[in-house]
Parts: sequence; structure tokens; C-alpha cells
Amino acid sequence: MKVKVILLLLLGAVAASAAWLLFRDGGTPSPTARISRDGVLLEEINLDQVDAPRSFVLEDESGSNTVTVEKGRICISAADCPDQVCVNQGWISGGTAPIVCLPHKLMIEIVNGGGTLDGAAG
Repeated sequence: MKVKVILLLLLGAVAASAAWLLFRDGGTPSPTARISRDGVLLEEINLDQVDAPRSFVLEDESGSNTVTVEKGRICISAADCPDQVCVNQGWISGGTAPIVCLPHKLMIEIVNGGGTLDGAAG
């Protein structure tokens, strides 16, 4: 009798644990774009909280980059660097690969989210 009670309690604990794991809110954090220049954090943008598309210019003595943000994604839409690699990379929406502008020492990376890389297709 005692063994049956212990097994029943153990089975109930396993079932409760399984139910908790299956039905809990995943709590996946929102993707956040971190914009930094030469290792210094300039701005953080929660991409899930962007209500309307917006653009802004980041400028210093090395040049300028125009950053465009939409809900869930970000890109460098224009730059005055010679190679335009940062512009040609297109939109990013996940932590797959950062956008890097080497001439301007600018990097945009996404943390806290899954997402995918949209590439130059936009």
C-alpha cells in the first residue's frame, strides 16, 4: 500500500512538471537592436515596440550612416562609406549576423530574440 501511494505521488509530480513545461509562457525576450560605434553603445531599440517606421542619421568625423527601423527589423539604408557593405546587407531581424560598417566603426547587433536574417532582399 505504501509503495502504491509513493508511486502515485511520484507520477502526479511528473505529470504536473510536464504540464508546467508544456503550458508555461515561453517568455521569449523581445529582440533589441544595439547600435555601437567603436565599442561604445550609442542606442538600444526594442524592435517589438516600434510603432511606425523611422530613420535617423548617425554621424561623426569618419562619416554618416542612416539607420532605418521598422517593427521587428532594422537596417542601414544609406552611408557615405566607399564599399556600401553595410547598406547592401539589408534588413536584419534576429541575432544571426550583425550589420557592420568598418570605415565608420559602426555595428548593429540584435540581442534577446530569435528572428531571421532577411538579407539584401529586404
